[in-house]
Amino acid sequence: MKRFKRAATAAMLACVLPQAAFAASSPPNILLILADDLGFSDITSYGGEIETPSLDQLAGEGVRLTGFYAAPTCSPTRAMLMSGTDNHLVGLGTMAEVLPFAKDLQGRPGYEGHLNDQAHSVVQLLRDGGYATYMAGKWHLGQADDQGPHAWGFDRSVTLLEGGASHFKPLPGSKVRIENVSYREDGKPFEVPEDFFSSDFYTDKLIDYIESGRETGKPFFAYAAYTAPHWPLHAPQEYLDKYKGRYDGGYDAIRHERIERLKSLGLIDPQFAAALPAPVPSPQWQQLSVEERQLQARKMEVYAAMVDHLDMNIGRLVDYLKKIGAYDNTLIVFMSDNGAAGEDHAKGYSPADENTDNSLANIGHKGSNINYGYRWAEVSATPFSLVKGTTAEGGIAVPTIVRLPASLGGEGGRILRGFGRVDDLAPTFLELAGVPVPGASYRGQPKQPMTGQSLLGMLAGKEPGAARPVAGELFGQAYVRDGDWKLVAARAPDGSPPLPDRPYDWKLYNLAEDRGETTDLSARYPAKVEALKAQWRSYVEWAGVAEPPSQPGR
Repeated sequence: MKRFKRAATAAMLACVLPQAAFAASSPPNILLILADDLGFSDITSYGGEIETPSLDQLAGEGVRLTGFYAAPTCSPTRAMLMSGTDNHLVGLGTMAEVLPFAKDLQGRPGYEGHLNDQAHSVVQLLRDGGYATYMAGKWHLGQADDQGPHAWGFDRSVTLLEGGASHFKPLPGSKVRIENVSYREDGKPFEVPEDFFSSDFYTDKLIDYIESGRETGKPFFAYAAYTAPHWPLHAPQEYLDKYKGRYDGGYDAIRHERIERLKSLGLIDPQFAAALPAPVPSPQWQQLSVEERQLQARKMEVYAAMVDHLDMNIGRLVDYLKKIGAYDNTLIVFMSDNGAAGEDHAKGYSPADENTDNSLANIGHKGSNINYGYRWAEVSATPFSLVKGTTAEGGIAVPTIVRLPASLGGEGGRILRGFGRVDDLAPTFLELAGVPVPGASYRGQPKQPMTGQSLLGMLAGKEPGAARPVAGELFGQAYVRDGDWKLVAARAPDGSPPLPDRPYDWKLYNLAEDRGETTDLSARYPAKVEALKAQWRSYVEWAGVAEPPSQPGR
């Protein structure tokens, strides 16, 4: 049996065996909060300068994870989150947006571009276990009528089906892609109100859903899938000038500040070698004109405003739970869906039209269609290398905060350095709820067993983080991690289509000594490279990964 098959089996058993140890007499509620494209060091408790008091409070009362992985982009992460299973096995081997340009992937099992019928649904399993289930925010796991959240076990849901949209009510008559999107409530078309702003609206709806279900007496699973701070850069008027002037010092200055705060917080070692800026065709601060610096600084000001405003809404959720007496009996998990986004969506995916106003004065307002760019994304990814869309640490290592229910105890303010990945959340939730982790079927239908394993023991301080081998791939970028060793084929975005069309350029890093991925050790440790490549081959065969053509040494 292949090593990854053994690992998956062991993970399943690990989820099932200790359930009784954590089952509470009153099942805890679960609140899952997902930020969109938030970088590792953007929030205060992870070294950032942006004010995030609500998340800081959760971090102070809970735990911060420094070794938690998502997928390189949003929909593969969401597939693993909902199913507890590797994204290649449940339909998101690549994103739906890529499939029209990837003829070799069309029709390939695991590359459907939506959550497929092989996936378990942690939501449905919790619902079967007596939970009320609610969602508000971005779905991005299928747009057909039978592919929305209502088909995967949510009692109530209001969702954006696509991967990105204006944070304001869409402009009528616009040809811009982010203004032409689909909202659904409980599976039916839904028009957002005139005063719509994404983070406010999703918070309001989720609170309404929980409130309307209180009379049932059921515990709840609530999923706040925010679209902030995903492009486009938009924020409410009262937040737009809060960070004026804060970013006038440029990329290197802010990055240096963040590295020093990360060290002072104990999130990285004092000797940590941070990644250097990538050699991409994006100018450094000193190469910009005065006008260009004003533009770049304004972009980051608005990005910071988005994160600040998102934090305020997370505080509203926390305050509501306290008001109804549910806070102490709720597991709260906060994470980003991938690393910071350096791509320019407005160039190819959603170009501007005559209704777009990208003037300096209008950035952040309705009608603007602006990204913050690669260099600010690098700052958000500090201290790691590269950004979203890659398998480098900056693409997949995400800020993750967990506040445990009071029944599980555990000292607040801890930093956990053990490993976890997004497919571990489903079995963690099931263990907490006392719901058995399913195997290879559900209601008589074949399913892919969950590949994640419960992190509840690690979170509660009862056991160390798992050291199991894991692997992942997206767009022809790949990684294998076994303990502290990581074999990775990652490259900075260069404007080419995100397709698996180039041979892997493998590099080897020891993350215990070099998590900034600054020094390739492959020439020094060829035996380790070959051992990890063998694990990669097992993963490819097991998960059905579509590899680039002409792989040398296959």
